[in-house]
Formats: sequence, structure tokens, C-alpha cells
Amino acid sequence: MRTNVSAARRVPHLDSYELTTLAQQRPLHAALGLTDGEFERIRKLLEREPNHFELAVFSLLWSEHCGYKHSAPLLKRLPSGGERVLQGPGENAGVLDLGEGVAVTFKVESHNHPSAVEPFQGAATGIGGILRDIIAMGARPIALLDGLWFGAPDHQFERAVAGIGGYGNSVGVANVGGTTVFHEAYAGNCLVNAMCVGILDPARLQSAKAQGPGNIVVLYGATTGRDGIGGASVLASQELGEDDADKRPSVQVGDPFTGKKLIEVSVELVESGLVESLQDCGAAGLASSLSEMARDGMGLDVQLDRVPLREDGMEPWEIMISESQERMVAVVRPQMLEAVQAVCARWELECTPIGEVTDHGELRALVDGEPVGSIPASLLTDECPRYEVEQAKPDSWPANATALGEANRADKTWITEQYDQLVGSRTVRRPGLDAGVLRLRPSLRGIAVSLQGPRPGESDPFAAGVQAVLGAARNVACAGGEPIGLTDCLNFGNPEKPEIAYELAQAIEGLARAAEAVGIPVVSGNVSLYNDTNGRAIPPTPVVGCVGLIRDVTRIPNRWRRGDTVALLRGEGAELVRFVWQNAHRFSLAHDVSWGGLAKALHEAATWSGIEADLYVVEGKGPGVIVAYSAEPPDWPRVLELGTV
Repeated sequence: MRTNVSAARRVPHLDSYELTTLAQQRPLHAALGLTDGEFERIRKLLEREPNHFELAVFSLLWSEHCGYKHSAPLLKRLPSGGERVLQGPGENAGVLDLGEGVAVTFKVESHNHPSAVEPFQGAATGIGGILRDIIAMGARPIALLDGLWFGAPDHQFERAVAGIGGYGNSVGVANVGGTTVFHEAYAGNCLVNAMCVGILDPARLQSAKAQGPGNIVVLYGATTGRDGIGGASVLASQELGEDDADKRPSVQVGDPFTGKKLIEVSVELVESGLVESLQDCGAAGLASSLSEMARDGMGLDVQLDRVPLREDGMEPWEIMISESQERMVAVVRPQMLEAVQAVCARWELECTPIGEVTDHGELRALVDGEPVGSIPASLLTDECPRYEVEQAKPDSWPANATALGEANRADKTWITEQYDQLVGSRTVRRPGLDAGVLRLRPSLRGIAVSLQGPRPGESDPFAAGVQAVLGAARNVACAGGEPIGLTDCLNFGNPEKPEIAYELAQAIEGLARAAEAVGIPVVSGNVSLYNDTNGRAIPPTPVVGCVGLIRDVTRIPNRWRRGDTVALLRGEGAELVRFVWQNAHRFSLAHDVSWGGLAKALHEAATWSGIEADLYVVEGKGPGVIVAYSAEPPDWPRVLELGTV
């Protein structure tokens, strides 16, 4: 193991007010979110004492938000391979080959705790962050979806919706779907999950891995300030409590207009072949992006005093872990640097060489040429602790919520109307029923995209996982798409509590079995834990995004018509999903029947179609699909005709 003991000896501990105050109150490592055992592990791995700068970096990279230390062993259960998979878990987003020289990349992430503390900026920067994940794969973002779980449609919810609309509308990416649930269990800890979909040329697929010793590390985008410092460890990896207001400085502040410029610059750099690799600068800031780039033996030397700042007097550790938004890191060959700077200058973006790729395997931070910290990069990523948490099945689960309540039954178009649904000129089907549909211009092919969770208040974690996968897949099938890939966001309470650890494991097992049944991989995802407020955890809420391939967007189900027969297809699981998408061209309408029941589904279909119908409503539980057709009835074992439009 390589170490830099001399550097550690000659760099004094930082004496900034924040660190000094924290250290006076309790041990610094504890104040930064590290356990005593983790601190001892750091000392052993370094074979020396870490200085304050290094300890701050470890605290972020070894946080639950960045390191997945309680969930990584469980996530191996999810199927992630397939013939279309160009990139599975491990990069910023998953990528699937659509054929004909087009690939799709997608991911869903959470911004729960920031949205609970400051709903507008928390939700807005959630959109900004997921956009950058897609950009980092070398893609142009073409669609957004959002999943919102709140206690009620109150002021906090309205501010979150405004944040999503404010950012997404400004950057010019269509919002084409999602889901909104109101349930009292989320009153103290809302969930804001954001999904983004992008398209790219498979030959231009980017990796975050740095390559080529001597290549230049370039930071471009917004300047760096103190907003978001400690967000991944202090805010996103701990339970919330009565002192939430004290955590407001940990919420990032977004600038969507700079975000728009960042998209255009990144796409041009990739399409022009000017960058060797790209990485989003999000949670944990430069500390995370640079450590993830310095993999497979590569190292990085970064000159922190070259980072453009918007605040005076920032300490090196603050520069390193700031989560200021709208920033990207690229690796550029020296002969391409001038061209990269010219592209950024045309869009009036800061573009600064801040470091160099090396082969020493360390992440070295320097100020005025002197090291302030040096950590073998593998210690920050590969050596992150992995906990096999104790699991305990509860004696009983709370009763499932059966009453939807008026807030859930009410028309939600007032929400989606705040989002630009058509920008980009690809939208074939707007949000409002099952999946959104986008055209893969110039062909008639398209993609269907959906985002779904379990029924409100579902307490059985295995069932919650199954419901999320099959619900998302049915939504895509109802829009005429063949489901080809999944992404997940696992929202749970404190995994250090055995009953929550059990929920997490069981939900992942449910996700895995449902994905295997449908025959599609989980290629990306996110884990959001510690969703507890004052000791009370949210219900198990695995959220799943699904992408489907449409052969011809002119032949997908849309609205029922006068004279159509309406029928209910019943059946569990993958076979129903497969039948619906294979026969979608025969249906004038197809609509998923989920936790709201048949009556709610029929009402939604009528509202969507603009034509009321006097239909027979049957009792019964379990999922199904409403279909409308004018020709022969579906050849499906469990078909029940409900009437004629």
C-alpha cells in the first residue's frame, strides 16, 4: 500500500471555525458521521493519522449516501445483465442498446432529505443532479419523470412541485410522467425521486474512469461556494429530527440556466470527441467525482487553488467537498484543451484545468504546490466498509392503508400542467395515463417510460418490490412498449434497525424476482436510507423506473372511441405484461388497474379519452389491465367485458 506519510506530517490540521467547533463538541470523526470503528479502520488503512482534510473526504465517501455500506451486499441480488446492456450498475447511469445506432441511458435518484428541509431547492437540485448523471454518459437528456410521496398536498408539496417545474422547464427537458402519492406516513419525511432518460450514439458512450497519465483534469460549469457542504454525510445519511432547520446550509442551490449551458457544452464536447471521460460533480463534490475517476490504478493530482470560487476565504476541505451545483469534471488530452476551453467560452462557462491524471493511484490535493491531503483512491471506494446488518422480521406489520382519501382520488393535472411536456419535440404521449412516449427521430420508433412505486401504505416489503416492478412494466406495456430495462430507487428507514434491514432485503428480493419473471435487467439505481423522522420510519417504498421500446409510435394505444368494447384483463405478473405489449396495436386504449381499483382506473380512462362510458364495475383484487377495442376480443384466458363506449 502506498502512503504519503511525509505529506501528512508537514500539513497541519485545518483550523477553520467549523471544524474546530465540531472537534470541541465531540470527536471530529463522530461529528462528521464516522463511527469509532470506521475511524480506526481509516488509521489502519493509511498506516498513520489522517489530517482533518483527509478525514472530511473519508466522511463523505464512506457515508451511506456515497458508499452504500449497508446496501451494497444486498444489491448484488438484482439481475443486471442482458443482450442489450451496454452499461450496468457502476457508472453514473445504465445504458441499453436500442439498435440502429441509438442507445438509451436512464437512472432514478432521490433528493429526499434536502426536499424535507428546503422543498423548492431540494427538489430543483434533484432534477439538476439526475440530469448531470445522464450527461456524464455522453447523452442528451430528453425526458424527466418524478415520483412524489408527501403527507398531503400542502405548501411543502407545492414548493417541491414548483422546484421541479422551475428547473426542468428552464433547462428545456420534457417532463413526461411519474407518480404522486399522499399518505400520512410521509408527513415527516417526504420522498422526491427524479428520473431522467437520455439518448446517445453507442460509439460515444462515456465512462467516469480517468485514463492516460499526463491527461488534464478540467472543471467546467458554475463556480464553487459553500452551499451543500456535508450534504451527503450530515444530511442524507442521518435521520431527521426537530433540528431540521439547522441543516438548511447543507441544501444545495441550483441555477437551471447554467444547467442548460452545461447540457449543451457537454453534448458538444462528446460529439466532437474532445473528452476522454466525464463525471458529474454532485454529492460530496470534487471528493466523490475525483475519487471515482481515479480507479483501476489511476491517480489524480488536483490543484485546489485553481478551482474558481464564488466565496472568499474557503478552506481546502470546503473546496474539496462543496456540493455546489452545475459542475462537471472532464479528462482531456493536452492537445484538446484549447478546443475544450473555446467551446465553454462560447457558452460563457468557466473552464479551468485543475489537475492531471497520474499512475500513482492516489488522490492528491494540493494548494500552492504543497499537498494538503493524499489518499490512495481505492481506500475511498473499494475499501468502504460493508455491513452485513442484522435482520429481524417484525411480529406483525401495520395494516395496509385501504382508503385512498380525496387527495389521492383528486385530479392531478394541476401538477403536470406546471411542467413543460412538449419541449424537445419528441413527446408523442403526454403524462396522465400510464407511461409517457417519446419518438426516436427521425424514425417512427419510440420509447415508453414510467415511474412507479408500491400501493400507498404497503407494509409488506417483498410485495412492495414486486408491485413496483410489475406496475412500472405494465405501464410501459399499456403504452405499447416492450419493457427492456429497469432502474430503482430504494427509499427506506434506518438500516441499522434490524426490522428496517429486513424490509430492505425483502424488497430487493421482491424486485429481483419480479425483474427475473419479466426478463429485464436492473441497470442503474439509487439507495436512500435513514428516511426516519423522530424515530419513525417511512413504509418500505421501492420505486422503479421502466423503459420500453416501441416499434412504431403511430400504432400505440391512445383513447377509447365510440362503439369500442371495453374489457378487463386479469392476471398476475409477466405473462400479462407480455400479452399487453405484444397486442397493443390492436387496442384503442390500454390502462393499468393498480392500487386505486377498477372504478378509479375507468374514471381515469374516461377523463383521458374525453368520453364518458356507462360500464360494469366488478369487485375483485389484484392487478389488471383495461383495454378497449373495436375488432375481435383479446385471446386471453381471463377476459371480462365491461360494456361498450
